[in-house]
Amino acid sequence: MVSHADSIAEPRVPLSRARVLEAAIGLADEAGIESLTMRRLAQELGVEAMTLYYYASNKGDILNGMVDIVVAEIELPTPDTDWKAAIRRTAISAHEVLQRHTWAARLMLSSRGISEARLRYMDALLGSLRQGGFSAEMTDHAYHALESHIIGFTLWVAGMNLGSEEDLAALATDFLADLPRDRLPYLAEHVEQHLKQRNPDDEGSFAFGLDLILDGLERMPTSR
Repeated sequence: MVSHADSIAEPRVPLSRARVLEAAIGLADEAGIESLTMRRLAQELGVEAMTLYYYASNKGDILNGMVDIVVAEIELPTPDTDWKAAIRRTAISAHEVLQRHTWAARLMLSSRGISEARLRYMDALLGSLRQGGFSAEMTDHAYHALESHIIGFTLWVAGMNLGSEEDLAALATDFLADLPRDRLPYLAEHVEQHLKQRNPDDEGSFAFGLDLILDGLERMPTSR
């Protein structure tokens, strides 16, 4: 026998802009940004598509709001700390966030990606460089070197889309089986590196490239 309490449906969470954006991010994370339409988003929320326009003026407004939320997840540089350590933490944080939301990297490069959180992120990164003693000119170069690595690496990883580690290992094994090692010995050696167990202290290719940039900036005599 079903009790009266069991027969009462759980109250629906009221619709809000925050809930709309959260659902949109969930869809984009699961199926890619191309899958996000106003109709599908409305279906996900259990409302009519026209209802969404109470909370966003158009799809572009939703995309901008999504980027704002994602960028706000990035740890900003801490003021009055070593510029190199602070920027490294921010870059690693940005990479981790964009790995969770790979669609956001491309949106950040578009005009709609200039959201309030994006502006705060840019200003904080630039500020860390300036407070670290870099000239305005060198800050410009350093900022673009860092951003191209952060955004570019994410886009490269997303573009490769090779699946899980198990999928990558299977792909590498099949590739090696057909590779003429006598003619391409260094390529074979490179592919074999992907099959080896990584050193626990190895932070990966992103951190390796980031450290090259930061170490290079630190050594530049004209940077200060």
